Amino acid sequence: MRLYLAIGMVGLAAGSLSLYAQEPDSQAKSAPVSEGQGLPPRAAPADYPAHAKAGAVTIAAELAGHAVPTLEGPLTAEQYVVVEVAFYGAENARLQLSFHDFSLRINGKKTPLPGQPYALVGVKDPEWNPPKPPEKSKTSFGGGGGGESSDPPPVVKVPLELQRAMAQRVKKATLAEGDRPLPQAGLVYFSYGGKIESLRSMELIYSGPAGKATIALQP
Repeated sequence: MRLYLAIGMVGLAAGSLSLYAQEPDSQAKSAPVSEGQGLPPRAAPADYPAHAKAGAVTIAAELAGHAVPTLEGPLTAEQYVVVEVAFYGAENARLQLSFHDFSLRINGKKTPLPGQPYALVGVKDPEWNPPKPPEKSKTSFGGGGGGESSDPPPVVKVPLELQRAMAQRVKKATLAEGDRPLPQAGLVYFSYGGKIESLRSMELIYSGPAGKATIALQP
């Protein structure tokens, strides 16, 4: 049984993450940071399978397919394709980041897929098994003898706590937005429900404040 969760439908106000206590002067000098978004960037762009220059910034990327690699373990999103991206620049460099700056060209199609907000991504936890439904009654009706109940299968609901936990995991792994110090890394999402094995070519296209770049991903 496949159970999916639309992150935007489960109440993303699952409780804001605690921020480290800082001195007032430190807070004034640092840019506001959204709740725990992003993944730890790797040591260098070469640690990703693909990378390209956009002005003075290097953008690195790796295709995750239908997996959502969160820090707490992978989730799956069969109606979206996920790409991990990372930005690298000079020391003390900053850059305005947004998923809107990305699109994905699949199999050379003229119109690339635009980046999508994480709140729309439907996910499943592959490690969660729904409880077994009660056995159906085998009581016969009308003298037919031995027939099974024709009642529809029971609706299995994902526990609210699990919904909230998955929502937070996706949010934390998503590429942070706004003015950020480099390096930065995180996930971007594109609506695509096809099989990854059927892809012949994929190009991640960036067009944003750093400039423009096209990165050939490895399907």
